[in-house]
Amino acid sequence: MSLFLALIIVAIVLGIIGAVADGLLFLLFIGIVLLVADLIYIAMRVRRSAHRRPVR
Repeated sequence: MSLFLALIIVAIVLGIIGAVADGLLFLLFIGIVLLVADLIYIAMRVRRSAHRRPVR
């Protein structure tokens, strides 16, 4: 969970720097890609953990 939160913070920081700084638009795109990859990672982790729970 700490990896997920750290990647979210890095994605937000890169997005803000890329949006504000002139000529660093590529950082905004890197932040967006990192955010999407992080959301896919957490979705796969939640789906995998839901599979392991026994049905009662």
